[in-house]
Amino acid sequence: MSNSPTVGRTMGASQWAILLLLSVLWGGSFYFIAVALTALPPLTVVTLRVGLATLALLAVMMVMGIKIPSGPVWRVYLGLGFINIAAPFSLIVWGQTHIPSGLASILNAATPLFGVVIAHIFTSDEKMTPGRAAGVVIGFSGVAIMVGPEALEGIGTNVMAQLAVLGAGICYAIGTVYARLRLKPFGINPIASAAGQVAGGTVFMLPLALVIEQPWTLAMPGMGAWGAVLGLALASTALAYIFYFKLLESTGAANILLVTFLIPVTSILLGVGLLNEVLLPKHFIGMGIIGLGLAAIDGRPYAAFRRRIW
Repeated sequence: MSNSPTVGRTMGASQWAILLLLSVLWGGSFYFIAVALTALPPLTVVTLRVGLATLALLAVMMVMGIKIPSGPVWRVYLGLGFINIAAPFSLIVWGQTHIPSGLASILNAATPLFGVVIAHIFTSDEKMTPGRAAGVVIGFSGVAIMVGPEALEGIGTNVMAQLAVLGAGICYAIGTVYARLRLKPFGINPIASAAGQVAGGTVFMLPLALVIEQPWTLAMPGMGAWGAVLGLALASTALAYIFYFKLLESTGAANILLVTFLIPVTSILLGVGLLNEVLLPKHFIGMGIIGLGLAAIDGRPYAAFRRRIW
């Protein structure tokens, strides 16, 4: 698995912009999940999310004249459907039924820690450096400060739910490295790859939801729950994974996982802009520390500083 194509260690302005957009799309998913869970059970929420996203992406492909991939690549999509969709989505949704969203976001922000290690082991051009390792630790600290120490009050309870969210982060890290290594040789359009991955996830989730939760026996959800499901499917899944695969082509697995540092930032800013929430000093401090962590991982600010000093 080490014969992977070379990618740049640093990201350009357009790549950072896509990463920021991904943080908005995925940051909103925590809100959508919370609303959907008020009316629907966890497996049904995940199944509707990936199933509707699959239909939306297939419709986009038809309009744009993009052919549905065929052949061995579907083995990769089925693998990604489980590792990157079915397993982590289910773990996070189930975890959110038992622990606060603040604690969940801290645990989710550990994803780059796993990603840096896994990318170092299985790729030839995403090796861990002191700056990258330090940046990940700094960024994780910033997330913890921004969310606040009160979120850690439940750290000793609901251990299984906390392990589930951490497990989701490990799945994302493995899935992202796996996607980069296995999909690159096929040269498939990012929209087609997004459709293939969520279709693979639907294959695993649909029978589980039908057998375990029997959604046809549930009361019809209200408009708010349906709106949350559509937001999850269309914005936080279909659109997000188009950008995900586009970014994965050029920037690598470890860099794209940095989005989990930005998700709490964009979630808080969305709350300020849309819900009239108030920014506290801890939010500014945490955002600043996250910025330092991202700068350390990117490497260019430090290199520019050294050039000026020397």
